[in-house]
Amino acid sequence: MKHQKIHPATRTFQAIRIAVNRELDALASGIHAAVAALSAGGRLGVISFHSLEDRIVKHTFLDLAAACVCPKEVPYCICHKQAVVKVLTRKALTPSPEEIRRNPRARSAKLRVAERI
Repeated sequence: MKHQKIHPATRTFQAIRIAVNRELDALASGIHAAVAALSAGGRLGVISFHSLEDRIVKHTFLDLAAACVCPKEVPYCICHKQAVVKVLTRKALTPSPEEIRRNPRARSAKLRVAERI
């Protein structure tokens, strides 16, 4: 499979756009808002196209899926944090070689899914 050549300035302009638009901040707050709007059993799927985006999606989902965050030294839970979602995709789903052949822009796409509990 042959990759199309990407212009060297593409990553630079992408980084500038992400910083100027504060896209990474908006992504995390958007996930929190979307989860808050879900009913129990509702699912949220997020497709990311950039490694920084995927990292934020992964960590936000894991944070929302975590229950108690008290230090291990504390004998019982004092934070009373409850898990809000169950992460359904342990690893991000990526497109198949066939999908990439049909749609080359899909090559960097990663899908993560969480379910409201």
